[in-house]
Amino acid sequence: MQTPCVHVCSLVSATGFCAGCGRTLQEIGSWMSYSDTERRRIMALLPARLAGAATAFDHMKTNLASGPERPL
Repeated sequence: MQTPCVHVCSLVSATGFCAGCGRTLQEIGSWMSYSDTERRRIMALLPARLAGAATAFDHMKTNLASGPERPL
């Protein structure tokens, strides 16, 4: 059975996706019961999820690195 798991299991609270594979907790828990078609459908979504999560993370790092905003 094909799986996207890369053994970096950590759910990102901001996105609800696993930082390693991009699946939701529901998808991870139900993976074994999904049909091959359903698993392929979910796997097709994962690259965009992971790319979006990386962009959000980079944005958060940039905001934190710039420090607090100064009042006008």
